[in-house]
Amino acid sequence: MRIAARFACLAVLLAGPGHDQALAASGWLNWRGPNQNGVSPAKDKLPDTLELGGPNYRWSYKVRGAGAPVIADGRVYAFGFYGETTDVEETLLCLDARTGAKIWEHRFRDYLSDTTYNRYAIGAPVVDAETGNIYLESTFGHVFAWNRDGKLLWQHSMMEEFGRLTFPNGRTGGLVVEGNLVITDGITANWGADGPARNRFYAFDKRTGEICWFSTPGIEPIDSTFATPVYGNIGNQRAFYQGTGCGHVVSINARTGEPIWRFRLSGAGVNADVVLVGPDKMIAVHGKENMDATHHGRMVLLKIPTEYPAGPKPVVLGKEAELWRNDDIVAFSSSPIVVGQRVYSTVATGSLVCVDLETGKTVWSEKLGPDQLHASPAYADGKLYVPLHPGTVTVLKDAGDKAQILSVNQMGAPCLGAPSFYGDSVFIFTKEGLHCFGVKSTPPAIPPAATVAAEALSTAPITQLQVVPAEFALAPGESQTFTVWGLDATGRRVKNVAAEAKFEKFIPPTALVKSEVDCTIEGNVLKTTSAAKLSAGAFKITWNNLATTACRGRVVASYGFKEDFEKLPLGQKNEFKEDVGFPPLPWLGARVKWHALDKDGSRVLANRLDTILFQRTMNFIGKAGMKNYTIEADVMTDGNRRIMSTVGLVNQRYLIAMTGNSRILEITSNHERLKESVPFDVQANTWYHLKTRVDADKSGPGGFVRAKLWIKGQPEPNKWTIELRQEKLHQEGAPAVFAFSPQSQKRVFIDNLSISANE
Repeated sequence: MRIAARFACLAVLLAGPGHDQALAASGWLNWRGPNQNGVSPAKDKLPDTLELGGPNYRWSYKVRGAGAPVIADGRVYAFGFYGETTDVEETLLCLDARTGAKIWEHRFRDYLSDTTYNRYAIGAPVVDAETGNIYLESTFGHVFAWNRDGKLLWQHSMMEEFGRLTFPNGRTGGLVVEGNLVITDGITANWGADGPARNRFYAFDKRTGEICWFSTPGIEPIDSTFATPVYGNIGNQRAFYQGTGCGHVVSINARTGEPIWRFRLSGAGVNADVVLVGPDKMIAVHGKENMDATHHGRMVLLKIPTEYPAGPKPVVLGKEAELWRNDDIVAFSSSPIVVGQRVYSTVATGSLVCVDLETGKTVWSEKLGPDQLHASPAYADGKLYVPLHPGTVTVLKDAGDKAQILSVNQMGAPCLGAPSFYGDSVFIFTKEGLHCFGVKSTPPAIPPAATVAAEALSTAPITQLQVVPAEFALAPGESQTFTVWGLDATGRRVKNVAAEAKFEKFIPPTALVKSEVDCTIEGNVLKTTSAAKLSAGAFKITWNNLATTACRGRVVASYGFKEDFEKLPLGQKNEFKEDVGFPPLPWLGARVKWHALDKDGSRVLANRLDTILFQRTMNFIGKAGMKNYTIEADVMTDGNRRIMSTVGLVNQRYLIAMTGNSRILEITSNHERLKESVPFDVQANTWYHLKTRVDADKSGPGGFVRAKLWIKGQPEPNKWTIELRQEKLHQEGAPAVFAFSPQSQKRVFIDNLSISANE
């Protein structure tokens, strides 16, 4: 009972002003623990040594991981992966915390990502204290929600639905749960005003998976990031704080998505989590370029706003927000911890550095290994547990002016995550296994479960509206029903006012493309016909004297889609002084990467060469749930015998591409996991017809990926040019177009695109 009471008290403290219900329970529910800072508040006796097979060793499970497990109600949830090359699969494991025995497992395979080597599972699941549901985002950007028994509740393909980009480093990070919402972020290139690539945040209703808000708090990103939101309060508003790919630390309203403020910390992405110090201070760290110096890396203590700002937002905080800076800290992605009046952080050279919280001065530095990458220290039972990339975990105490080493433990594989604590157990994830340790001869202690009530509806006046879903995509003939939440001044839900709300189409005054969704609206239901055109637009929703335009959607391609691009208007000039226009607005991220133009007596689509950042592009045009379809088009690459480009189509999460320089027809999903090709004598400036098809077995997980490629105008070949058997076939996936112009030198062209259901 003492443990349960301690966690209950902690939960009330975490909730802060304005929260009627606790938002934490008995467990290590996210990768940084109940305080979101890597510090355990529990007083359980934990081991001083963590020796595999030693006296404090309890169990291991052979799965590869680069993050941290989370634990709730006697169950361990671990995000890991299996395999080396073509057999790589990510997994969410549910294990018994006492024994390590598997209770259930879900495996999922990478698709269409750039992830290289084995940079998988760099992240963690999160457990919702109220429902016990588990949420996870895979390396390739697929968000899952499961219940305690492993039943899939909902899912989103962030890549296919919102244009999430992937990167070779495989950074994902962890989701967070706040109230009714699950929040994630990533670099996305969506559509319309959100077409340019930015670090964006997305909040989903934790029960239904419907999107409640999306937010763009920063500027053009430099790289990706896997920082995780950390929650706090600004006045009576709930907010979160996180580093972004554009080098900022940002603050966002957790309930509405409104950007509040940002501070430029780095010349590149900020990967480490911030740490809140009371209501008005924050520790932030990075290991990249500084904005005002030539050296890399810095830790700062920021004075952050305690009152919600009025007027235009986000407010930009300047150098005056820094209370101190310490340039000894070069921490690329290791998150710091704060214990009492001291800050601890590992640095790139493999040392643990202790910093005085008040002055920012380095107190001591202890060399623990040759280098450090990703892994973060944690604190529990008066001890620091410090994993390092080379594969050691050092247990030590702060002895005032130096570190007191208690043990150095060899894990036998790289450590890239952080320790987790639960009862009297310590959990360490390595690239070879998940390990559990506890005090010698003591049976594993399981803290009693706590009951956490749902966040109650507010009784305050409604001052703002929130439309759910805030963004949608429909195939012709589909409909969408909306919920309209009336929110109080703090963003808490009061009631659903959809039945009394008025919906109407809306064109923002700043819109570059004046467009509306091809639909009708009846009450809070939007309907499209089977003949609805590809279209996109926004909506205005009013109730009483309140209004919001935070709702937008698309009608996207589906079975029976045909596009010859002849009706796309021109009127712009590109870098070649050609008369050009833009691709269909509903295509994700396509406006900044493609132009419509006239060529060879027809209007076609050509990829843009005006920025090297877009030399490679994949643009989705349909829904993620599509399956059993054929997508085909006329394709061509510019160039000569020595320099050509790649043009392709995506069918059900397989990229089928005509690769000019290599003179092959190739099928990939991730180049290191699936890469099969056949020779094809591609000639520059010659139109070909590419036809692709995916066929699933009538029973079982396997199937075939097939494609034909022939010169346009000639008879279709009887045989497939390439035919690939997959024992574990991707069972669904959105159609897309693809282009790759190395060094932005030679364009590709697409015409007469169509999608049809397989016969």
